[in-house]
Amino acid sequence: MKMKKSLFFAATALSLLVSAGCGDAESSGASEDDTITIAWYPNESGSELEKAREGIGDLVEEATGKTVEHETTTDYIVAIESIVNGNADIAYMGAQGYIEAHDKNENVVPLAVSSGESGTLDDAMYNSWLSVKDGNEGPYEDGDGYSIDNIVDKKFSFVSNSSTSGFKVPSSDIVTHFSEKEEYSDLTQDDLLEGGEFFSEVLFGGSHQGSAVNLLTDKADVAAFCDVCVENYVENVEGEENSIGAVYQVSEDAADPFQSLSGEKFKLISVTPVLNAPFVMNEETLSEDTQSELVEAFTSDETANNEEVFVPEDTDEGLFYKTDNERFLEVEDDWFEPIRELSN
Repeated sequence: MKMKKSLFFAATALSLLVSAGCGDAESSGASEDDTITIAWYPNESGSELEKAREGIGDLVEEATGKTVEHETTTDYIVAIESIVNGNADIAYMGAQGYIEAHDKNENVVPLAVSSGESGTLDDAMYNSWLSVKDGNEGPYEDGDGYSIDNIVDKKFSFVSNSSTSGFKVPSSDIVTHFSEKEEYSDLTQDDLLEGGEFFSEVLFGGSHQGSAVNLLTDKADVAAFCDVCVENYVENVEGEENSIGAVYQVSEDAADPFQSLSGEKFKLISVTPVLNAPFVMNEETLSEDTQSELVEAFTSDETANNEEVFVPEDTDEGLFYKTDNERFLEVEDDWFEPIRELSN
């Protein structure tokens, strides 16, 4: 597989299986009640993923004996603020969202993260894509490959500035690439947030699906979004999956927001691995006993073999797929340091 890798991801090779921290025994979970609220990003809030959300909800209910309520959102910030303020007890969010939440409230800590196919953290990664509509790749061709040199002055779509693979990673890659050129030596991520500085226009899809739709409806020339957030809507029709130059097509029976875009194609011009997204929890709203119950349940062999959580790979209704030894693992805050360093 031909893949562009940012240097900071070398740190994943040093990942350790370590437990999520617990809060002060005297204050942790002081306001805990009989309901646990799980907040979801817009990417996972659609009706087509209701069954997947319910699978996680059932896991939490069985582990704790409490009732689960799902908080679906249309904005990254809503989900982040919900876990920060204690309106949600658990949230599923990207690494960047977790870092922002933890910075605002140190009691927001990792609960578990999904492994890679190996069942370890070594390959616990998904992919951030930069894509163009199939047929519009000419300006980005570079010999037998592709280059992002000509994305300057284009209409560009990110996901949200709180998105890991839909902003933080691609914007860092763009700044790193162009800062080597004298005319862009002072380029910053902030310069990419609005049109006129680097891009002619900047859009935010609000979700990975929304960013892909911006591309396929010609609102954007280039778009950032990730593989796992659109895999239920598209199929690989040319080239190797997750490789530069691969082409994907919207499936015939794709759900909203792709329902009217069946057959539309896009091509990958950049692929960067990203640390898997964690489930996080707020130690202020959950007792230590409940925290322990959740960690034990998420990381158990039983959950790893639960087809309502890790669904068979031939289905299209899952958040997590069972292709080999996938499971949930414990991580500490330090595991997300490679993403945190992108802001330094």
